[in-house]
Amino acid sequence: MKAKYILSFALAGSALLAGCKKDFLDAQPTQFTTPEQLAGAAAQDPNLLNGSVAGLYTTMFNVGVGGTTGHDDFGQKAVDIYTDMLQSDMVLGALNYGWYSGVARYQATTDFTLNAAYMPWRYFYRQIYGANTIIDVLGGQDVTPTDPVNKATMGQAKAMRAYAYFYLSQLYVKEYGTGNEKALPIYTSIDDLNMPKGTTAQLWNLMIDDLTDAVALLDGFQRTSKDQINQNVAKGLLSYVLAARGTQQDWQQVETLTADIVAAYPKTTAAQALGGFNNVSTPSWMWGVDITLSQGLDLISWWGQVDLFTYSYAWAGDPKTIDQKLYDAIRADDIRKGQFDPPNGGYESNPQSIANGYADGDMDYMPINKFYAPERIIGGQRQITTDQHYMRADEFYLLNAEAKARLGKEADAKSILTSYLADRITNTGYINALAGQALLDEIYLQTRIELWGEGKAYLALKRNKATVNRGDNHLFEVGVPIPYSDEKITFDIPQAEVLNNPNLDK
Repeated sequence: MKAKYILSFALAGSALLAGCKKDFLDAQPTQFTTPEQLAGAAAQDPNLLNGSVAGLYTTMFNVGVGGTTGHDDFGQKAVDIYTDMLQSDMVLGALNYGWYSGVARYQATTDFTLNAAYMPWRYFYRQIYGANTIIDVLGGQDVTPTDPVNKATMGQAKAMRAYAYFYLSQLYVKEYGTGNEKALPIYTSIDDLNMPKGTTAQLWNLMIDDLTDAVALLDGFQRTSKDQINQNVAKGLLSYVLAARGTQQDWQQVETLTADIVAAYPKTTAAQALGGFNNVSTPSWMWGVDITLSQGLDLISWWGQVDLFTYSYAWAGDPKTIDQKLYDAIRADDIRKGQFDPPNGGYESNPQSIANGYADGDMDYMPINKFYAPERIIGGQRQITTDQHYMRADEFYLLNAEAKARLGKEADAKSILTSYLADRITNTGYINALAGQALLDEIYLQTRIELWGEGKAYLALKRNKATVNRGDNHLFEVGVPIPYSDEKITFDIPQAEVLNNPNLDK
């Protein structure tokens, strides 16, 4: 990645904007704090790096962090919408404003010149640069700090670096294959510039090493807010990385890691499943952010793009809805069917909806009872104060069942799945008859249903090597089977990187 793209990243709340020597004549320019200077200060007071770590987390929800001015550029939750639309369980219901049309049409994944192909790349490499800066300050990736504060800081930085590489691996690498395939440029220090593509084996080894280190370094770390990565979040990320590679040994580790998480966190209750997904204090939320007025989020936000009860795009005419085939696959005795407005009726008959000019069919399949601002006033939330989550425990109840099934422990897998669904589905008896691929297919289906709109179905699509079959309420590609390995599912490396990294393919 060319220096001018990397160096534009300023960590919020910190002075970690360090100049590259090729760009500045002074070895230690006075207008910037270099890693060497900061390392010296941090040695005296480890808490000085707290602002640097906070900057990584702030980048996860800030507007424009993908290097564009688009209203679809707002960090991790922006990427979640991209992936949900590529996987196709989320439908772009209209084209009044045009955001996401390139993703919904699969243009963004086949045209490397589009901003939609660039935004995730820029966002995640900014996170990598920020994490590398912290790791360099603490002595480099081979150093294990002895100070407890610095240990936790290093653990968070390594976890954030692996998090960014993992999403890049899913979005820009078609398959792991043999491990020898050329994948992505790998940067482990801010001194690295214009790196060539590393192999998939090198990429996975780095992610696994980083997250294994993070789990150890974060042992005993007591975070002050849920936007920080703790040991269980690191275990969750490691579970996803291992499951994506998918060897039997990997799945054995996934089973153990997810069992640890299940033991530590409750699942989302039936009441919470219909409770708006808007409060970071929800016990099942493992990783998320408390959104406040001071953060200044409004139109350009995840809530603005998805929630009918927020003053923005979903309310104004570009609804995001559940795929009709997935909705139909939700059992009639499943409470989660109630998360979505039913076709040909439902919330359109509400007096408030009528007063806002909604006619029959306008809200069909919208997630009006899963994601909503608490006041439930159509178009009411102008400044965003509803919280965002990145990870919840339910993911790992389901991933634990998947791991058991893949390891041949089908009785245990069915027991976990039945127990998990017991307060969601009235009659779970059908699960007892499932075996082999049918059991894996049911776990995949329940993962899609439970985690709709949360950005996780794309990860499940890839590790299950599944095929997209869009329902009739999609605007594009209806009835066209698209396997996980199709070029439409994965982005090409964006034009900006191709043009500005002369070593990319060396």
